[in-house]
Amino acid sequence: LYKPAPGIKKHALNSASILRVALLKLLCATPPSCGDGATRRRCMDNTEQDAIELHGDEEIVEVIDLDDTEPGPDDLADDLEDVDFEDGGNADDEGWETEDEMEAEQDDSELTFSKHSGSVFCVSLDPATNSMAVTGGEDDKAYVWRLSDGEVLLECSGHKDSVTCAVFSHDSSLVATGDMSGMIKAWKVETKEEIWSFEVGDLEWLEWHPCAPVLLAGTDDGNVWMWKIPSGDCKTFQSSACQATSGKVLPDGKRAVVGYEDGTVRVWDLKQGNAVYVIKGQDGHQGALTTLACNKDGSLVLTGSVDGCAKLINTATGKVGVRVRKKKMEKRVSKASKDDEETNSVESVGFCNTLPLIAVAYLEGTLAIYDLSTQVLRHRCQHEAGIVHLQWEESSSVVSTCCLDGALRLWDARTGSMVSEYRGHTAEILDFTINREASVAVTASGDNQAKVFCLQRPDR
Repeated sequence: LYKPAPGIKKHALNSASILRVALLKLLCATPPSCGDGATRRRCMDNTEQDAIELHGDEEIVEVIDLDDTEPGPDDLADDLEDVDFEDGGNADDEGWETEDEMEAEQDDSELTFSKHSGSVFCVSLDPATNSMAVTGGEDDKAYVWRLSDGEVLLECSGHKDSVTCAVFSHDSSLVATGDMSGMIKAWKVETKEEIWSFEVGDLEWLEWHPCAPVLLAGTDDGNVWMWKIPSGDCKTFQSSACQATSGKVLPDGKRAVVGYEDGTVRVWDLKQGNAVYVIKGQDGHQGALTTLACNKDGSLVLTGSVDGCAKLINTATGKVGVRVRKKKMEKRVSKASKDDEETNSVESVGFCNTLPLIAVAYLEGTLAIYDLSTQVLRHRCQHEAGIVHLQWEESSSVVSTCCLDGALRLWDARTGSMVSEYRGHTAEILDFTINREASVAVTASGDNQAKVFCLQRPDR
């Protein structure tokens, strides 16, 4: 069968298309060599002009009618007898686009960072200027690169496994990278050198102190480690032998909140090394913690778990104030299977800085917005796929989400409506972050790429 020349989009042929192609073969000695649609139209126009154009003093001497009657159905059937349709479905499909591939061609990003040779698992921005990003990936590497042009400023190599944690220190002078095997390294951005390394058990999370060159990490053996960088002075916070799955240093810099696989939450005094509060049992979660976040002054912590619950904890008293759970989950909680539990897992939580609102994102694709003062569900924002991460803008009521369908979406929490959607990745988005001005988002994806999106809104 006739195939379009390179540059023309190729779609699957239906029976009508095959018939049109067959007729074209009968009418044309050779297939047209034109490229895109505009070029093809110009070629057809030129052909028509060549057929009727007279030059100089030529004149029409005689008009000969080749056929007085138009071909009928029988004549057309006879002409098509010699056309072979048998191999139409087995034609070489190389280069022909599927519908999904054509949709994936939409790319709203301003810049694509493609240095990684495997999935990109994590991304963060430097807090001082928001001009640099660090990404970690399946290729056992992390890269520090410039947002404006994607230039690599530092390649962090020497890891033994996928780099799943990569974060800047509070002043952006240092970068910490950690891989799944537990190898943690610290790098000085200005001199592009490794200044410290340490190896622990399998790494779960990694976080810098908010105002000092102090690094904290949680591991699968339940320990929480704290180091001064680059001296390496160390302190450990030990607990029961279950994974320390998530952790957050509170804004006062004196305490840290850590969630564990058994559903327990502990508030640690970083100076004394003891647990100030332990939330467990009925007050704790009934499954592993997946995420936690604190409000601006650190007085409240919001936790999420695979049990489908989100809990609000007062860090001054250790009391659980608010407990939210999807209603659908409540009705079947007694009969829930492990698969149901994982589907309803809370994947990300966060506080709005400008209004008394909290956001809870579920793996099954629901973003729930709750009123913090009344504990009432305000909006349920449904996504096409599971939500991986959410982030509130610092100075507005807009919350952003990234999903397994490869899209980044912005939602107005006041109305529950979607403000905008950005696409460009051909695989799931695994992490993202937004700058302080909420004008730029950087995403990390399973398609081996990180992308920079310019966030446009009508109110800006």
